[in-house]
Amino acid sequence: MMTKSQDWHPEDIKAAIRKRGMTTSQLSRINGLADSTLRNVFRHHWPKGELIIAEYLELKPIDIWPSRYKKTVQKAGM
Repeated sequence: MMTKSQDWHPEDIKAAIRKRGMTTSQLSRINGLADSTLRNVFRHHWPKGELIIAEYLELKPIDIWPSRYKKTVQKAGM
């Protein structure tokens, strides 16, 4: 589907969320956020929102957005 170094396309992320029976708006609400708040992750690096989505998809944020976390992992010596 995606290469390890390529971020998921936003539509692929939305589709993965929908396949599990939820929308980004619903996922926002159940996490105490406004309906549209989680959609910010599609435009900007936002660790809290990225973690919410990744955990819902049973992944790590780096699996979905490797370009956003690559420097962090390199600094940690991984």
